[in-house]
Amino acid sequence: MWIEMQSQVLRRMDLLAERLNRTPAATEHLQTGHRGEREALFHLRKLGYTVVATRWKTAKQWGDLDLIGWHGEQLCFVEIKTRSRRDTSPAEAAVDHDKQDMIRKMAKAYLRRFPEKLRPDIPVRFDVLSVYLLPSGAEFDLYQGAFGWR
Repeated sequence: MWIEMQSQVLRRMDLLAERLNRTPAATEHLQTGHRGEREALFHLRKLGYTVVATRWKTAKQWGDLDLIGWHGEQLCFVEIKTRSRRDTSPAEAAVDHDKQDMIRKMAKAYLRRFPEKLRPDIPVRFDVLSVYLLPSGAEFDLYQGAFGWR
C-alpha cells in the first residue's frame, strides 16, 4: 500500500510539472526512459525486490546498470527498457548481445565491491523489464533470468 501511494504521488507531481511547463530539460526519449525507470522501481518493489542501487556507474567502465536489487537470495541486475507504445518489436528486443556484454562487465565491477571470498557464493541473475507507458497506465513484462554470464 505504501509503495503504491509513493508511486501515485510522484505521478501527480509529474503531471503538475507538465502543466506548469516545469519539466526537466531533457529530450523526450530520455524523459520517457526516466519515467519508465521510476515506474519499474515501484513495480519491482511490489514484486518483492529489495532495490539497492539505481543507475549504478563506475569510472572504469562505460555504461550503467539501471537497477540492482535482491530478489530472495539472488542479486539481480535489471535492465529496464521503456516504450510509450507497444510496437511490432518488443522493448526487450533492444537488449542485444552488445548490451548484454556491457551489463555483464558492469555486474562484475559491482561484484568487486564484495569481499573476494564471498563473490563465488553470490547467486546472480540478469533480468530485463519492459515498461510500456500507455494512456491507460503502465504495463510491465518481466523476464527473470533473461540471459546469463555467457
